[in-house]
Amino acid sequence: MDTERLAALLRDVQRGEVSIDAALSALRTLPYDSVSDSVAEFARLDTHRAVRTGQPEVVYCPGKSPSQVARIMQRLADHAPRVLATRAAPEQYAAVRDLLPQAVYHDLPRLITVGAPPEPAHPDRYVAVLTAGTADTPVGEEAALTLEWQGSRAERLYDVGVAGLHRLLDKLHLLQNAHVLIVCAGMEGALASVVAGLVGRPVVAVPTSVGYGASFGGIAALLSMLNACAGGVAVVNIDNGFGAATYAHRINSDSG
Repeated sequence: MDTERLAALLRDVQRGEVSIDAALSALRTLPYDSVSDSVAEFARLDTHRAVRTGQPEVVYCPGKSPSQVARIMQRLADHAPRVLATRAAPEQYAAVRDLLPQAVYHDLPRLITVGAPPEPAHPDRYVAVLTAGTADTPVGEEAALTLEWQGSRAERLYDVGVAGLHRLLDKLHLLQNAHVLIVCAGMEGALASVVAGLVGRPVVAVPTSVGYGASFGGIAALLSMLNACAGGVAVVNIDNGFGAATYAHRINSDSG
C-alpha cells in the first residue's frame, strides 16, 4: 500500500463507504506481507515501505529464480500502482510477463517496470544524468529510468567524458540549471570532479566497471571519485545507478 491508496482508504472510511472492520482488514498487512501463499516460503514483502519512505519495495533480481521474481512482483502489484525490478534477466522478465502482461522490460538497464511513471512532483526541477562514455549508458539509463519511476524529471546527457571536454562544455546550461546531477564514469572516473567544479548543486558520482585491466572492475574510478578535489560530491557503489537515482530523487523532492 502506498500513500495514495492509504489516503483513499481513509477518505472512504470518513464518507462511510468502507466500514472500520474492512479498513482494518486492508491495513492488517501494512508492516509486511508474510501470509501470502504465493511468496510466504521465500519472501516477506515490505508493503509498508512506501508509506514510511515514499518509495515501495524494489525487487533485486540476481539470486532469485524467474518464478520467485514473478510471484514477488505480482504480490507487490496488488499493493502499489507501480513496481520496479532491477538487474533482471530476460528469462525473469518472461516469467513476470506471464503473470503481469502489462510489465515492460528495459533491456539496456535490465529493469522491469509495471505501471506508468507518475507525473513529476516538481516539473520545474530536473536531475541531469551524465555518462562519460557510451559504454556507461546502461548504468546511466538505470539511474534515469529509476528517477522517472520515482517521480523525478530526468535529463540525459550521455558520452560527454573528459577525453572530449568540449562535448560537456557545450551543454553547460543544462548542467548549471539542474537541481541534482548524477555522473556515471568508468576508466579513471574524472568526469565527476570536473562536473562538480562547474556547478553549485549536489553531484552523485557513480563509478562504473568500464575500463581495461588496471581499472579493476571500477575500483579505480571509485577511488578517484572518493578523492575528488571538487566539493559537493557523494559517491555510491560501482554500477549502482539505482542507488544514485534514489539518493538524487530525495534531494530533488525536498521542499527546501
